Amino acid sequence: MPLITFASPKGGVGKTTLAAHVAALLARAGLPVVALDLDPQNALRLHLGLPLWEPAAFTAHIAQRPNWRECLVQTESGVRVLPFGPGDAVRAMGVAQALTTSPELLAEPLREMLAVPGLIVIVDSPPGPNPALAAISPLTDILVMVLLADAGSAAVIPQIASNRILGRGTLAARVGERAVMVLNQVENGNPLSEAVLDMAQNALGPRFLGVVCRDLGVAEALADRRMLLEGEPGAGEDLLVLTEALAKRLRTAAPGHGAPGYGAAPPNGTPWGRA
Repeated sequence: MPLITFASPKGGVGKTTLAAHVAALLARAGLPVVALDLDPQNALRLHLGLPLWEPAAFTAHIAQRPNWRECLVQTESGVRVLPFGPGDAVRAMGVAQALTTSPELLAEPLREMLAVPGLIVIVDSPPGPNPALAAISPLTDILVMVLLADAGSAAVIPQIASNRILGRGTLAARVGERAVMVLNQVENGNPLSEAVLDMAQNALGPRFLGVVCRDLGVAEALADRRMLLEGEPGAGEDLLVLTEALAKRLRTAAPGHGAPGYGAAPPNGTPWGRA
């Protein structure tokens, strides 16, 4: 089953916001979705409505080989989350070191998830090059590179277009072929924003997945512990269009249209997690 990984060369681009909304919109369409947080900021759970004090953890304990089914946390959006877990810089470095030495610590449970019929896995990876992203890249079906419409993004676009975003070598290039790009916080009428948008469209063609406009409603929704799931004008509509584009690439039904063979739960007799 499909694995969609959200990544970015740097932090602060809205990667987690986009990953959470895509996961929630797919779940809203009746598709079983697990959202896996590999970012030590442990923020994906907050976007999906879990409280700040939620103690559940998966990635932070990866060296102990936790059972992913037992770590799942249900959210009101219908998405089941595997949080990174509470921690600090020392724990984050420990996770990185463990995955550098033994990438199978993460790849093995992911293979189990992807073997579950109908299940879609959404991953929020840490920003920049990191061992977690390296461990899951060979399993990724779509690598969504999230960038801002700024000068820093313009410098990265050629690397995505040449399939070199993950580095040198045949394996990195092969994974890079699965990369698509989304520009976040695009401002109509802003010359730099529009220039970067034009550059991305020309360089990537059909691999340019779409844009999400700059919208204060996104931050306001997060502060209110809610999500933009109704196609609200502005970012809400853009997020819905983005999710539909990803669903089309996965050959599943777009949000709101149902999906033959898929439902809110996997086929009978195929338990894939606790409630």
